[in-house]
Amino acid sequence: MNFTDERTFNRWFIIISCFIVVGLVLWNTSIFFQRLKQDERAKMSVWAKAQEALDRDPAPADADLDLILEILNNNTTIPIIHTDAEGEIAYTTNIDPDKLENTKQAEQFLADLKAENAPIIIDLGNGEKQYIYYGNSPVLNSLKYYPVGLVLIGFLFIGVVYFFYTTTKNSEQNKLWAGMAKETAHQIGTPLSSLIGWTEILKQENVNESYIKEMEKDIDRLETITERFSKIGSSPILEKTNILEATRETFDYLKSRSSRLIDFSINAPDGYIPVMLNQQLYSWTIENLVKNAIDAMRGKGKLNLSIEEDQKWAHILIKDTGKGLDKNKFKLIFEPGHTTKKRGWGLGLSLAKRIVEGYHHGKIKVAESEINKGTTFKISLRKV
Repeated sequence: MNFTDERTFNRWFIIISCFIVVGLVLWNTSIFFQRLKQDERAKMSVWAKAQEALDRDPAPADADLDLILEILNNNTTIPIIHTDAEGEIAYTTNIDPDKLENTKQAEQFLADLKAENAPIIIDLGNGEKQYIYYGNSPVLNSLKYYPVGLVLIGFLFIGVVYFFYTTTKNSEQNKLWAGMAKETAHQIGTPLSSLIGWTEILKQENVNESYIKEMEKDIDRLETITERFSKIGSSPILEKTNILEATRETFDYLKSRSSRLIDFSINAPDGYIPVMLNQQLYSWTIENLVKNAIDAMRGKGKLNLSIEEDQKWAHILIKDTGKGLDKNKFKLIFEPGHTTKKRGWGLGLSLAKRIVEGYHHGKIKVAESEINKGTTFKISLRKV
């Protein structure tokens, strides 16, 4: 059993154990409730016998009046309604008079008592009978809600366990991705330094200067990528930046490095839209979304980037003419590990979400999508 399987086993073992414990407690509570109900029934039977002895005319010769009164007075909690044979209320015990202010209230209260327990019949002799209707004591009523509270506590405990394991798992994944990113940055650094050295040698060899400039652009890009990876897991520094200029710069670079079969276009106003931005991480987000769009179009189609603004937000929309998405996947595609590509890792969009929402406190979502017509991603960043 590997570590992941062991964690899964432990999680389910705790959850199932919790259900078993709650089930056993509920079962024992039910048994205790029924026994207590039987005890109250027996107590009321004795009480009814005492009431019968007191109300009989003539009273039994062997009746002990002191004992009868003691039994009757001993009941201070169980509500009781005495009725005659026709169902008319004769008198009550342990019932607030306010609950029997009018006939309708009295009938309803009597119906409630009938629903709780079967009546006890008092035979007063000469064919005269009374009926004792009684309810559950406050202790028994409280016990009825005990299982509900216990179930809620059980679900709360399960929720805490689930949250703990989910948080721990996410934390471990975050540490793993951060470690991999930093190691990648470290590994790229060595050949990158070598490339910079070779570029200097090529300059001395009088190689076509345009070639060297293009190589330097790619080297600068590699340095940017290295710095991006090195920042994973760290708090980035946000600076007041013109989102128009930052977006155009990234867009132009991607356009120059992408297939000519992709028709790139950008719609953005002139001027200045300031946002708090880490330009390298923002560039990475745009790059991920553009590459995702290109993959969705299978390397051929139209890609449009537009920038809009309202009073509080700057909105960046990236629209493609790719295969589109089902509506039920609008949120799922941002989950780590989810991918529609055969060789994808499912990290690009999850990183984009973290950069936009976690680091820049913005919003990212699928604005709209239609199968075989395309998808529009929308990034919203608060203006300053």
